[in-house]
Amino acid sequence: MLARLPIAEVFSLFENPNNLLRITPPWLNLKVINPEPVVMRKGAEITYRIRWAGLPLHWKTLITEYEPPLFFVDEQVEGPYRLWRHRHTFTPTPEGVLVADHVDYALPLGWLGRGAQALVVGRQLKAIFQHRKSALAQILGETQ
Repeated sequence: MLARLPIAEVFSLFENPNNLLRITPPWLNLKVINPEPVVMRKGAEITYRIRWAGLPLHWKTLITEYEPPLFFVDEQVEGPYRLWRHRHTFTPTPEGVLVADHVDYALPLGWLGRGAQALVVGRQLKAIFQHRKSALAQILGETQ
């Protein structure tokens, strides 16, 4: 998506984990459960609780790369995935800031995980990121 705000302002929206609540579909029931406010930096840990298919899940991510205002990377250290690496990028262009996500992920359980990916998880992740795109457009006052 393209944001027509200063890059520092767009980046600050993303680096605040509490804003994730604003852009995550309500059906995930996401909660940030860190005991202290998160100070974003390389090495910061963020702990969440979500509900997936009615099951409460614990999820902890680690900020493994942090280069404001251009990008940061969060990686799962505890949670439902075997691998989760999410790169958030913010690229200045003449028209505004291009905001992009790239996620590498894998499910556990071998062929069962691959089956769940094909039948359910892949579609749910697409729906989550589509919701996120729509919510961000609303927050940033942009059209999609």
